[in-house]
Amino acid sequence: MASVRTAVIPAAGLGTRFLPASKAVPKEMVTLVDRPAIQWVVEEAVAAGCSRVVMVVGRGKEAIADHFDRAPELEASLEASGKRDLLAGVRGLADMAEVILVRQGEPRGLGHAVGVARPVIRDEPFAVLLPDDVFHPSTLLAEMVASTEATGRSTVAVMRIVGPEISTKGVAAVDGRRVLDVVEKPRFEDAPSDLALMGRYVFTPAVFDALDRIGQGALGELQLTDAIRLLAHEEGVEAQTFEGGYFDTGNHLDWLCSNVELALGHPTIGGPLAERLAGLMRRRGIGP
Repeated sequence: MASVRTAVIPAAGLGTRFLPASKAVPKEMVTLVDRPAIQWVVEEAVAAGCSRVVMVVGRGKEAIADHFDRAPELEASLEASGKRDLLAGVRGLADMAEVILVRQGEPRGLGHAVGVARPVIRDEPFAVLLPDDVFHPSTLLAEMVASTEATGRSTVAVMRIVGPEISTKGVAAVDGRRVLDVVEKPRFEDAPSDLALMGRYVFTPAVFDALDRIGQGALGELQLTDAIRLLAHEEGVEAQTFEGGYFDTGNHLDWLCSNVELALGHPTIGGPLAERLAGLMRRRGIGP
């Protein structure tokens, strides 16, 4: 199996759950502590060995391209004012990876978004990272890449979720590491397990053929879980169980909680933030 050197990040969604904040600013560019959420995801891909990132975008996502591009005027200003650390950070964004933008003409499901990247991927294995999900600190994607390169099979990330929330996810039936089946958003009582798909995938090129064969599902969308099910039945799919720092940025409350938890671990602002939060809780009469 060839090395996994390309990551696909589907970022064409309208971000309706973040309106009005996402009306003019792409949801993926909303700040998570000290950088846009999508930067956390790109950094994860690079740490796993990917040197090329394919962003599948829609209209109004130009800010994502600008963020990972050179900024000559800004760089010149930072250099002239002697702000070397900031200059290095800005230049590092453009040097992080080769970023390729591919337009998804209309939102037709996650499977369709992955398929749009096919002309760039061709016949290589590749990773898919959903930008709402941030894993930090984590070697999850690197472990998934190693699994696919060793076995020649696609690998999906799963995490145990106890309770009715499982019905909001794709759920995998697993035997050991082998995925037997995948069900999209089952009723809680019908879920085949407590292992939910968690927004990280490493695929062989066979996923494109699977996407061609499954056809459109409900609402005319192409569901990635249907393609994973087909791969599981034919080629075989591995499950990589994850336990660790998972942060959801897909809605206001989870995004806010993720900001607080990640900021508390920040080397410079973590301590002062903890003190302010403790003071705020005392003033509001919360806690002991």
